Amino acid sequence: MKHNKVGSVMTTDVVRAEYGTPFKEVARLLGDHRISGLPVVDDDERVIGVLSETDLMVRQAETPDPYEPKKRFRFDRLTRAGRERAVQARARTAGRLMTAPPITVHADDTIVEAARTMAQHHIERLPVLDEEHRLVGIVTRRDLLQVFLRPDAEIRAEVVDEVLARALWLPPRSITVSVTEGVVTLMGQMERKSETEIAVSMTRRIDGVVAVVDKLTHRLDDSHVRPDAQALHGIADDWLRKL
Repeated sequence: MKHNKVGSVMTTDVVRAEYGTPFKEVARLLGDHRISGLPVVDDDERVIGVLSETDLMVRQAETPDPYEPKKRFRFDRLTRAGRERAVQARARTAGRLMTAPPITVHADDTIVEAARTMAQHHIERLPVLDEEHRLVGIVTRRDLLQVFLRPDAEIRAEVVDEVLARALWLPPRSITVSVTEGVVTLMGQMERKSETEIAVSMTRRIDGVVAVVDKLTHRLDDSHVRPDAQALHGIADDWLRKL
């Protein structure tokens, strides 16, 4: 199956900062471009960190109030997070404010991979790198959601061509495939139970599929048979071993 790549939805005109970019310039960049974060690059356009509005707010929040009594010692400075906030409070440049190392993706990564990375790290944007690990774009959660705008007819065609015909070697009309608002319904009878599992699993992985309604039946239950003993061929072999 072909998956949409990050490079197809990313923004290529990236607002960025350098290590020595002053604090106020970073704030201006975020405000002027109405963005909540940006990557920090070195002289070779390699991403060395990321900056967000939160980083700037921490800088301001941690700056001592001149009218407050000076505290002799702060126990929170003993923790790693406390030490990092203390550094940010004294930071005057992007390089001292940024979060490093950065979490990035490559332009050839799939949208699914990028979405998984965002979810795992609870972030809203990812710098996008090329083959030489240089900055070529940035992708946001909103960009990734574009995959769910695929037309139902396009999704159905991929299910029929890639799953049924190419992977399972089935005649195009042997299984009824309908798609409504990204929800795919598979209906019909297959030879073996393992084939129905492959069909459902592969369909779920197609870009733009919201859910799969499984109405497939099977003539033979081969769930007790070891995968290497089954007679499926082609792409289906690999998928069967993954189930």
